[in-house]
Amino acid sequence: MAAIARVRKSRLHNALEGLALTAILQSFPTFALAVFLLKLCGNHDLVGDPGVAIFVAIASLAHALLAVTFGPSFPHLFKTVYESKFFEAHLSLSDKITAWRTQPVASLQLVTIVLLLSVMAVVTASVG
Repeated sequence: MAAIARVRKSRLHNALEGLALTAILQSFPTFALAVFLLKLCGNHDLVGDPGVAIFVAIASLAHALLAVTFGPSFPHLFKTVYESKFFEAHLSLSDKITAWRTQPVASLQLVTIVLLLSVMAVVTASVG
């Protein structure tokens, strides 16, 4: 059986991959939920405004940058945002996601986000 050689990623590639995973999987749902709550509370300025998507994207990126910058130094403050598995160079992208997803805390976060977004979608659809 042939051994599969793993090629180590460059530090920059690994850092960008970790930043992207942090922004997409941990920061983006938080800000999307915040915008959704504003919509549910009756803020009609959000309807059809492309600035909402820009806000969510920039806020998610800034939040992820803060988490990635200060997470390793202050793990007790950033324990729900910074995930060290996203920055392990020997893991592939799918392995990083799998390693994160199988942790009990991450699983609880994902279930909470899905339930909140589902309830908010039903409320938004019923309110109009």
